[in-house]
Amino acid sequence: RMSRHAQQLRDHDINPCVAETDASRKCMDDNNYNKDMCTAYFLKYKSCRKFWHDIMMQRRRNGVKPEMPSAEEREKMLESMG
Repeated sequence: RMSRHAQQLRDHDINPCVAETDASRKCMDDNNYNKDMCTAYFLKYKSCRKFWHDIMMQRRRNGVKPEMPSAEEREKMLESMG
């Protein structure tokens, strides 16, 4: 059974970067944990985290709840940006 923290990390409404996490992990598995082979995946994950963190901080400043938009809401936000 997964810990509560692990479950939250798998929850698309809580963690907007599940796909990037999985891609990084798969790359590491496929490349015998050679980090140099997975730099692009790590950068995508890092920019995903930064992007949603900035949005979360902005929502917190504006008093918007929840601070992290739901998975559905995030999809609509990304679509509107092109």
